[in-house]
Amino acid sequence: MKEVTKEVYLKWYEDMLLWRKFEDKLAALYIQQKVRGFLHLYNGQEAVLAGALHAMDLTKDKMITAYRNHVQPIGMGVDPKRVMAELLGKVTGTSKGMGGSMHIFSKEHRFYGGHGIVGGQIPVGAGLAFADKYFETGGVTMTYFGDGAARQGSLHEAFNMAMLWKLPVVFIVENNGYAMGTSVERTANHTDIWKLGLGYEMPCGPVDGMNPVKVAEAMTEAIDRARRGDGPTFLEMKTYRYRGHSMSDAQLYRSKEEVEEYKKIDPITQVLDVIKDQNYATEEEIDAIDQRVKVLVQECVDFAEESEYPPIQQLYDVVYEQENYPFLPHKL
Repeated sequence: MKEVTKEVYLKWYEDMLLWRKFEDKLAALYIQQKVRGFLHLYNGQEAVLAGALHAMDLTKDKMITAYRNHVQPIGMGVDPKRVMAELLGKVTGTSKGMGGSMHIFSKEHRFYGGHGIVGGQIPVGAGLAFADKYFETGGVTMTYFGDGAARQGSLHEAFNMAMLWKLPVVFIVENNGYAMGTSVERTANHTDIWKLGLGYEMPCGPVDGMNPVKVAEAMTEAIDRARRGDGPTFLEMKTYRYRGHSMSDAQLYRSKEEVEEYKKIDPITQVLDVIKDQNYATEEEIDAIDQRVKVLVQECVDFAEESEYPPIQQLYDVVYEQENYPFLPHKL
């Protein structure tokens, strides 16, 4: 694994803090009805992304996930201003304001969504990996899904094909305990989701998803295996979300005390504790990071709010072009 240096810890802290504050601002904008529809926040799960990015090669590796997908593209290199604009439905957004919260996408940065169908991204991730193997790109696809999606039949079909063809894919279930609002313990007769990989003789195992170092270690091993041509790995990231499934979730299935207990192992706090214990930064330097994040989040909001909504004509510009029907020329 690439060494986890002082610089890595400082980057992790700044990145994870940006992701957290970015989404905290989204929650506020949602209450103001500036973000519409559903809004699924990632608060508490940031170490899963931070650790993975440390292990990935962003020049060729891909990522695909479900609808809790705002911070992943930022981590992959997408301008956070464009992500914010998309969430506000503005033409400067990643999908020109027509995808919204659940469908952030960037082919340029190899981030392939953002999928609203529960588990729908699992076979698509396997397909992206098949393309990498077919064209010999050397890339690996990180395919994320939640504990609820692990109950979908498409998972088994994708696992079977991925093992049969030794596809360069890492399947990652982000087990935050409750899917859409039902405890893992009530959805199956087993709670160790990673054991689903055993039925396909797929390397698999649990990972502490609240610690970016543990995530990076597991992801490095899995990515190296895939890149060697030895096929997929299935990892269960045991993590926790501090907010509800979406902003409309009343969270009646868990207690406030439980949430507070998990906040004691907050991934951002864990990283900050190491920074302080190892004297990687002074209080003034930490304050400077906090201020940079605050300024950037506000810049994202300003950019999004000052951007225009898409024109009506855009609805016609994004459908397929038909040669014998030239009256609505395709413009995008």
